[in-house]
Amino acid sequence: QVQLVESGGGLVQPGGSLRLSCVASGITFNMNIQGWYRQSPGKERELVADITAGGTTYHADSVKGRFTVSRNIDTNTLYLQMNSLKFEDTALYYCNVRYPGANYWGQGTQVTVSS
Repeated sequence: QVQLVESGGGLVQPGGSLRLSCVASGITFNMNIQGWYRQSPGKERELVADITAGGTTYHADSVKGRFTVSRNIDTNTLYLQMNSLKFEDTALYYCNVRYPGANYWGQGTQVTVSS
């Protein structure tokens, strides 16, 4: 049974930083794509960043230069380092692992950027 558990969300002031973590069980990172999505009220869920099995990363234009996706294959943990946070980064952030025929989601962790 695949389980993804996110942590690290919280309340932060504009310009601050947070690091999200996602621990995966029941699946390993060597055969799939791992990523972070986010969803704000009234908006569709959007891809923030992901990393392929080979280590190639993608970051959405809205977060490029501020967020960094990484992982630790030994501990099956996915990370999202978020710096220079803005009001518009406020959202529920989801961990995702996918490969052809399968798509797994965590329960989400809330990030709120507010002064």
